[in-house]
Amino acid sequence: MTTAEKEWHRVTHAQQLGEKGIARLLWKFSIPAIVGMLVHALYNVVDRIFIGHAVGSIGIAGISVAFPMMIILMAFGMLIGFGANSLISIRLGQQRRDEAQKVLGNALVLFLIVSAVLTMSGLMFTTPILKVFGASAEILPYSRDYLRIILLGTIFQSIGFGMNNFIRGEGNPRIAMITMLIGAILNMILDPIFIFGFSMGIKGAAIATVLSQAVTSVWVLSYFLGGKSLLKIHRYNFRLDPHIVRSILAVGSAPFAMQLTSSVIISLVNHQLRIYGGTVAISVMGIMFSILMLILMPVIGISQGAQPIIGYNYGAKNFDRVIKTVRLAAVWASGVTLAGFFMAMIFPTWIISLFNRNDPGLPIMGSHAMRVFLMFLPIIGFQIVCANYFQAVGKPRQAILLNLSRQVFLLIPALLILPLFFGLDGVWLAGPFSDLGASLLTGLLMVYEIRFLKTETRRKELYGDMSQ
Repeated sequence: MTTAEKEWHRVTHAQQLGEKGIARLLWKFSIPAIVGMLVHALYNVVDRIFIGHAVGSIGIAGISVAFPMMIILMAFGMLIGFGANSLISIRLGQQRRDEAQKVLGNALVLFLIVSAVLTMSGLMFTTPILKVFGASAEILPYSRDYLRIILLGTIFQSIGFGMNNFIRGEGNPRIAMITMLIGAILNMILDPIFIFGFSMGIKGAAIATVLSQAVTSVWVLSYFLGGKSLLKIHRYNFRLDPHIVRSILAVGSAPFAMQLTSSVIISLVNHQLRIYGGTVAISVMGIMFSILMLILMPVIGISQGAQPIIGYNYGAKNFDRVIKTVRLAAVWASGVTLAGFFMAMIFPTWIISLFNRNDPGLPIMGSHAMRVFLMFLPIIGFQIVCANYFQAVGKPRQAILLNLSRQVFLLIPALLILPLFFGLDGVWLAGPFSDLGASLLTGLLMVYEIRFLKTETRRKELYGDMSQ
């Protein structure tokens, strides 16, 4: 195949987003993302299972307390990765490939700068940070050993996780799936080797994670530096463009705000759990969060699969295809959360026991907590897909509002008020309370948005594209 033929193939590969059937496209883009993210979630579950059996409930609690900092690291990856990916998808839909490549180069530089700052500041203030996140004197040594190693791998997480979005955004979901599989499978292989084989306990889990992230980042960079990608990494695009940087940060601010507030929420949850339930309650929440990730990662995969389709067609003003994509993605996502809901309601004790069988209080408390905390799980899929829609079309204000309504405006007051009346049950009830409220607000905004898209579609049919 000649260079010109390869170039034509790459361009038409992106143009399929505006031409092929929505169901076929969503399936093609979502399945690789679902598989990759399922495996990614699975290795987090396996991580906690290994730690639960090697160290005990306190090891699970140690990871749970360190998790808010890990969420902060991921938040910055989403800020740059998701923000740049939305811009890239829209630019490709507008046939502005050079600008898409400039966004890619600027994003890589931002990843390097932010990773360096996060690593240095995190290592300097590890102990105070963990105390803020709810670490007791009993849990602190385990959390500190784990987090210090994780912080050393921040750059690998940023590149491997953040830039993988660009592979999907340019229309190559299969490679994006392989990227996720490489890191997840390698981590699951290295976990038992370092945790049990080298008797490193919780430190071994962190080392396995960092090594897996390092391999993933090398893979992602080799893709963009090789000859298979539509977008290329060029040194002349490394010079930061203030306009591009502002656009990346603006569009990526929605998932960033969501993740950052998630860190605050988990810290608050840890404090409330320590007051009303102790170390066992923190361990239960860590287990439930792992299970919730396992359920929601396919939903996020569907949402990510829909993002380039929505972004491309929104940029090309094919609003009818945008509506169809959002609706279909919401239906699929709701099916996933409904299935997860039934599993959690029917087999909660068995699920909790997978992580630790030696502590009899863990499955008793955990089965009750799971039934309460996941009460409104079936409607979360719809909420995630629709919030992602506003991000995909470059409307960060609406996306931020939807994410903050669930994480801040509803959940924080619930966490502070409900435990005063219901004790530990109040902590578990705060989750479904915020899920229901945020989903109602999301539905309201989407009704108005779909009306707008239908109006624009009719206008285009009557008068044509006035921007041309």
